[in-house]
Amino acid sequence: MPESARVNSMFAKIAKRYDLANHLLSFGFDFSWRRFLTKRVQTCRPKVVVDLATGSGDVAFALKKRLGANVRVKGLDFCKPMLEQADHKQRQYPEAKRIEFIHGDCLDLPFDDHSVDVLTISFGLRNLEDRERGFDEMRRVLKKDHGALFILEFTQPNKCLRPFYYFYLKRILPLFAWMATGNTDAYHYLGGSIETFPTKGELCEEILHAGFRSVHATGLTGSIVAVHEAAV
Repeated sequence: MPESARVNSMFAKIAKRYDLANHLLSFGFDFSWRRFLTKRVQTCRPKVVVDLATGSGDVAFALKKRLGANVRVKGLDFCKPMLEQADHKQRQYPEAKRIEFIHGDCLDLPFDDHSVDVLTISFGLRNLEDRERGFDEMRRVLKKDHGALFILEFTQPNKCLRPFYYFYLKRILPLFAWMATGNTDAYHYLGGSIETFPTKGELCEEILHAGFRSVHATGLTGSIVAVHEAAV
């Protein structure tokens, strides 16, 4: 089975319990990470924002709330059961009805060249089967001169945290995940993918190599996660 199909299948199985698991397994820090991300996006004063790998739509909803009615917000994901959760939540929040959720692939974005002011992707970059191709697609659809990419992703934590953090990922997180979702496959995958993911500096180099003209990384919560901001 191709890696992308395996990832799709894993997330489909946990879609209905995904939000609860995120809040529990991050000890609620996911709320503050999204706040930081949306505040940074707001500084760009965008007109069109697309949240890639949007999943159940939490980042898209947070962007819409932060940016207001005059900003077009879209969310894209390749996992239909996750988008079904986003659609379900959208029906509960009238202010979010103008968000457009799209079934699509980050490696073949269904948007015109240079048509998007800001792209965001939160905890989805690790799941791309081909990051280089993904970055090429992101750069293609971003507007020239002022387009911006924001990546919220797990990274390598500060050295003093690493022994405790990796113990949590390998021993504690799968148990909590089973309690929250009844499924541990996605969370075993999560731990392994975090360990092998580039450091903040290495990811900056990848982004620059992909043709972005500048990139800046900010570590959050002991650098358990980081926000990379890249300009085209």
